[in-house]
Amino acid sequence: MTHATVTRAVAGVDFTSAPTRRKPITVATGHSVAGVVKLERLHLFASFDTFATWLRTPGPWVAAIDMPFGLPRELVTALGWPAEWLPLMRHYTALSRAEIRSRFAAFCAARPAGAKFAHRACDAPAGSSPSMKWVNPPVAYMLHAGVPLLIDAGVHLPAVHAGDPHRVALEGYPGLLAREVLGRRSYKSDERARQTPERLIARKDVVEALEQGRTRLGLRLRLSHAQRDELVADASGDRLDAVLCMLQAAWAAERPGHGVPEGVDPVEGWITTA
Repeated sequence: MTHATVTRAVAGVDFTSAPTRRKPITVATGHSVAGVVKLERLHLFASFDTFATWLRTPGPWVAAIDMPFGLPRELVTALGWPAEWLPLMRHYTALSRAEIRSRFAAFCAARPAGAKFAHRACDAPAGSSPSMKWVNPPVAYMLHAGVPLLIDAGVHLPAVHAGDPHRVALEGYPGLLAREVLGRRSYKSDERARQTPERLIARKDVVEALEQGRTRLGLRLRLSHAQRDELVADASGDRLDAVLCMLQAAWAAERPGHGVPEGVDPVEGWITTA
């Protein structure tokens, strides 16, 4: 069997720090073989418990999850927090969200305008928000809510935290792949008033580009007609974001070390495909 014909189970996760039936954690699962990624199913989890059960699905699989796995080293050092990932995460997740907000706000207040936030090394290449942001989007709370689930499930976080090598979780960022197709055009909004025809057209353009393999990942997405309609119709973009992350997972699954560069700071982690 040649390398190209290996079939790999892959998943993408659009995570939220406050899942509900209306705004669930959305998981896209599928298979990747010979440069084609087939979407099999979209799962909607309205609670952390149901998502945690899914994380325990026996492997082998590789998943990319849209949430940060680490904090900026500069921030951690300035606050005097533990300098290793697991003790740091135990410390961080023991704090309340209000405590996190006040510590981070005080850190930002002491810094000059235009450089309020500390950044991770992966933020610039990925174009991502700093993982210490607590609003728009509240990624600091996603880290706070999500990392304990990953630790408890025993999944493997390459270059960050050792776990079951057959269940691999990577930090995904759907905006990185979407921007490659759309540039600055917006394709989603949770606000009904901003769910415009222009954003609908943008989602269609993303799906079409993914199906034709027109991204630097060199992968083609395979969908049924019903799946295509579902991705385009979801104005929140959660389903499409999960699929974008699934493609990032498929790219990583084919690479040595799951595509994480050498020498990544484990306290910060890395965004896959950045």
